[in-house]
Amino acid sequence: MYGDIGHGFILLLFATWMVWNERKLAKIKEEIFSIFFSGRYIILLMGLFSIYAGLIYNDVFSKSINLFGSGWLIQYNTSTVLGNTELQLSPATKEHTYAMGLDPVWQFAENQIVFLNSYKMKLSIILGVAHMLLGICMSVVNFVHLKKKLHILFDFVPQLIFLLFLFGYLVFMMFFKWIKYTDKSDELALKPGCAPSILIIFINMVLFGHTAPLPGCDEHMFKGQYELQIVLLVMALLCIPWMLFARPLYIRHQRRHGTVSSDEPFGEILIAQTIHTIEFVLSTVSHTASYLRIWALSLAHSQLSDVLWKKMLNFGFILPLGYFNVIAIFILFPVWAVLTLGILVVIEGLSAFLHTMRLHWVEFMSKFYKGEGYIYQPFAFKVLLQTKVE
Repeated sequence: MYGDIGHGFILLLFATWMVWNERKLAKIKEEIFSIFFSGRYIILLMGLFSIYAGLIYNDVFSKSINLFGSGWLIQYNTSTVLGNTELQLSPATKEHTYAMGLDPVWQFAENQIVFLNSYKMKLSIILGVAHMLLGICMSVVNFVHLKKKLHILFDFVPQLIFLLFLFGYLVFMMFFKWIKYTDKSDELALKPGCAPSILIIFINMVLFGHTAPLPGCDEHMFKGQYELQIVLLVMALLCIPWMLFARPLYIRHQRRHGTVSSDEPFGEILIAQTIHTIEFVLSTVSHTASYLRIWALSLAHSQLSDVLWKKMLNFGFILPLGYFNVIAIFILFPVWAVLTLGILVVIEGLSAFLHTMRLHWVEFMSKFYKGEGYIYQPFAFKVLLQTKVE
């Protein structure tokens, strides 16, 4: 979901109203309303998670709130602020960071978009890798249930290693960068200005490349990083022939010794395994990039919300009309409210719902769900009770 406490609270109120009055509202047969009513619990969860994401982004109708006190010390007086178009703040002057989410001071920063883009892109990759990792681990449940324990060794283990040694390492470097480089450090090489780009590090890891660091900075974050990256990359690449040949060769070995009988030709088994391996390797890369849609949706929503606030509602406050600004605000507020509900809450909410369905159906469920001809039956107490009675 998009991260906005205000928009999420609107969704939460609407869903709570439908849940509270569901017996009365269930009698309404109007088609459009029935669609929303059928998804009342999903809308309820969407509202809750929108509020949670809004707390992380510190965003309420495109504005930030200062609940815990900024972690940046503003040492300038009023005359200094009014006499300068730009001023620089240092985070080293406070002993704490903002308790939860983004510091509200970023709302006024010139480099706000640059910082938020970097932060949300990293957060999207972290959530994506964790989500795909859960999907791969879910495949173990299927293998145990279907008594295909050899698939754990031939499919699950190499898939897990491939994901962790490439993109798991990428996530580790993100956290390591956040922890190591700080403005409080006395060494120039450990200042934020010397922090290397995670994207460049990952590209150099795959291409065995190097990038010249800035004067006084280090190319790598720790000793032995280059050697470690080579080992991780080689082991990840070795997982490809492991996934490709291990199971077909094992089946062929069992057939020769008469321990298993199967009419399926060895060539077809090898072709099927080749398709499965290529699909997993390519999809691991593309699916990780696909989670960047979380960043894109959040960026688009926050910018649209900011435009509506600055160009619509805030316009009524800055007009040089004196007390007549009240009339301007009285006229502009309904327009802002309608556009907020129609575009930012309804349309953007539908967009976020469709994107999260895609991430669950393709990126997540492709790791364990096969869909081999069995009709999908969602969990429902009503169906279970009817089956038990019959």
